[in-house]
Amino acid sequence: MEKVFIFGHKSPDTDTIMSSLVMENLERKLGNSDVKAYRLGKPNKETEFILNYFKVEAPELLEKIEEKANVILVDHNSFAQSIDGIEKANILKVIDHHCVSGFETATPLFYYAKPVGCTATILYELYQMNNVEIEPTIAGLMLSAIISDTLLFKSPTCTKEDVEVAEKLAKIANINIEAYGMDMLKAGTDLSDFSAEELINIDSKEFDANGLKVQVAQVNTACIEDVLKGKADIENAIRKFMEANSIDLFMLAITDIINSNSQAIVLGNRLDIVEKGFNVKLEDNMAFLPGVVSRKKQIIPVIKENA
Repeated sequence: MEKVFIFGHKSPDTDTIMSSLVMENLERKLGNSDVKAYRLGKPNKETEFILNYFKVEAPELLEKIEEKANVILVDHNSFAQSIDGIEKANILKVIDHHCVSGFETATPLFYYAKPVGCTATILYELYQMNNVEIEPTIAGLMLSAIISDTLLFKSPTCTKEDVEVAEKLAKIANINIEAYGMDMLKAGTDLSDFSAEELINIDSKEFDANGLKVQVAQVNTACIEDVLKGKADIENAIRKFMEANSIDLFMLAITDIINSNSQAIVLGNRLDIVEKGFNVKLEDNMAFLPGVVSRKKQIIPVIKENA
């Protein structure tokens, strides 16, 4: 079989990097030797913490894909969030936990998706279905992805299945979930080294909302006020990004992982969508969103519904 490229979405978060590595491991265990995990951007600090902890190298950066290349997508299906040229690739498999959006293939494929909090939770099920043993390091990567995507089980996207799988993986990896989880999440909240341009691209996704191009970026922090010290620079970076990419509405969610709230910075020509959807009044392009921590479940659906 020809080489198979495995990767997640652009602006990679922990789940997308770990799931790429884990999917490579599973495919190799199933006898598919010519597969390789890649990334579509720079790993964030949380991801770097995990890779260093388990002594695993980050996947190689993939900048373009050749026409008809064989690919496996993890943690995404939207072409807008994938690599340039994905429309002409030969998509063999998709493993995902997001809604299906902007996705079409010319040939049949293996598509496995579930409404759980993390792609790694689905990958655990695939290991079980194929009777493949999960090694401690792989278990640690999967556990880390679940902790990240569910914010240590505090996110509304977290399901009972995520928690049960995490507990099983923790036993295999011999890890204390609470202690390790807090260290991991805190490692990802150090934003001091990022420029405003880098900050809004740490974890950023584009989607369509009734014909509007919407970008929602998210950063996690232990102190929202620390991030807001650079608000002017952040807004300038957002404006430049919007102009360069023809974005109609841009929302940056600054999420407090300790208190489970978010401060939103919103720019664009349809601010009414955010004000109506979240029942807030934007002041100085900002609004506080109590209890909002999930882009997938609490932000994107609201924007789409009110666009």
